[in-house]
Amino acid sequence: MKFATIILAAGIAAAIQLTAPHSARADDLATIKQAGVIKIGTEGTYPPFTFHDTANKLVGFDVEIGQAIAGKLGVKAAFLEGKWDGLIAGLDAGRYDAVINQVGITEARKAKYDFSQPYIASKAVLIVKDGNDAITSFDALKGKKAAQSLTSNFGKLAEQYGASLVGTDGFDQSIQLVLNGRADATINDSLSFLDFKKHKPDAAVKIVAEQKDAEYSGVIVRKGNPELVAAINKALDEIKADGTYARIADTYFGADVSK
Repeated sequence: MKFATIILAAGIAAAIQLTAPHSARADDLATIKQAGVIKIGTEGTYPPFTFHDTANKLVGFDVEIGQAIAGKLGVKAAFLEGKWDGLIAGLDAGRYDAVINQVGITEARKAKYDFSQPYIASKAVLIVKDGNDAITSFDALKGKKAAQSLTSNFGKLAEQYGASLVGTDGFDQSIQLVLNGRADATINDSLSFLDFKKHKPDAAVKIVAEQKDAEYSGVIVRKGNPELVAAINKALDEIKADGTYARIADTYFGADVSK
């Protein structure tokens, strides 16, 4: 009897261990509010969304959006920086409560994670070095080298057009590889390119094509968090209604980038 009791107790303990993470994930909002902090994963190397200014302070559109959301939740925003390829995996590991880093809303990601409503719209653009007349369309990428973050939507798009990828840590490095000839092109975000040219108008790169349809990014969290998603959506609605969103968008883009 004692042996059977031990086996039964072990089985119950194992079952509790297997189900506990799922229960904890369903209560992330309560945990965040209790801690008074929402941990946000971001790159810190992707201007104008998340980057370091001349004083080495983390700034950017996504950073200010994250801070505004945290304020509406009644907590502080704690940003944890990491490379793009590890950001979403950081959710699985429990390192972050959310990732705010221009994460595109895709069906594949929605199957594994929860998303807020879209908070920004952008278009993919094809960027080449001035004087490159061989690449004038996305179709012309076939057989060419594209500088991309390997697991990003832009990287997948470049592969779909037949390009081989040269891995990078983000937009700035991608542009540099195009400028120094180590890559023929990069597919990247139109808003990032406009910001880059605003700061470096003489940079010898140009847009030769852009996608017709916009893509949307959202705040991504662990699966099974309806309360947290609802709270983030409510926060986004509030910052759009009170003018906070418009102020942030104007600071970085001079336009409404929500649609």
